[in-house]
Amino acid sequence: MTVARTRTEKLIGLLSRNAAFDKVIQSLQANSYRLFTRLLIRDDVVFLNFGYEEDPPMGVPLAASDEPNRLPIQLYHRTGTQVDLTGKKVLEVSSGLGGGASYLTRTQHPASYTGLDLNTVAIQFCRKRHNVPGLDFVHGNAQSLPFADQSFDVVINVEASLHYPDLAGFLTEVKRVLRPGGHFLYTDIRDADQIPEWEATLADAPMRLLSQQDISADVIRGLQKNPLLDQIPRRVPNIPILRNIANDLIGRAGSLIRRRLENGEASYRLYCFAKD
Repeated sequence: MTVARTRTEKLIGLLSRNAAFDKVIQSLQANSYRLFTRLLIRDDVVFLNFGYEEDPPMGVPLAASDEPNRLPIQLYHRTGTQVDLTGKKVLEVSSGLGGGASYLTRTQHPASYTGLDLNTVAIQFCRKRHNVPGLDFVHGNAQSLPFADQSFDVVINVEASLHYPDLAGFLTEVKRVLRPGGHFLYTDIRDADQIPEWEATLADAPMRLLSQQDISADVIRGLQKNPLLDQIPRRVPNIPILRNIANDLIGRAGSLIRRRLENGEASYRLYCFAKD
């Protein structure tokens, strides 16, 4: 099982809890990581998260080129601006297609921003797509970060840790690469039956918890309008039976995730940790 997976695969992982789709999903999961990345890679697809919107709306000022990605950008904005990134050396673990890394680099003015992902296809795409001063992308494993001790001021992880085989080990790696006084900015989703273990692991994290918040309602609003759920089926080869399957699968995935959040069967949370 790979460590850093695409956000699309998270959709599939959550959907797999619906017994009617188990056999289909189990087959798809084995090959979906690079397959879905290849299907989605276009200049106009640079985010793979569920999206985020507050009530009233956040109204984050965006460049015209960023406006189509407002909902996924807002999840990055909410996560990444928990601390001031100005002049900081930032690492994002599991940076996906790089949209969040590009946005935060361009708007929050870190000294440098490194996006790391296990998916070589995504890394190659990001290096070509995101030509932003101070931003670079490297291939690597979230469970064994290829950086020296105390290399970064901030580590960011957005909607990516659900499938890490060893979350505690990842948190230990985060602490190792953070400088004293550095921060870990983290957001993700868990099903209700996974939350006690999640909470216990975070309580034992080798960093000090500064804040936590349940942002499920904000993610629900993002999911209701997130264009990702429409983009995935359009990237499937134009063969009617494949398009029909993709539309059915992805449409139901979005509905299931939204319903689980609405019913309290899942929770989406935001955290800020500090290394003393």
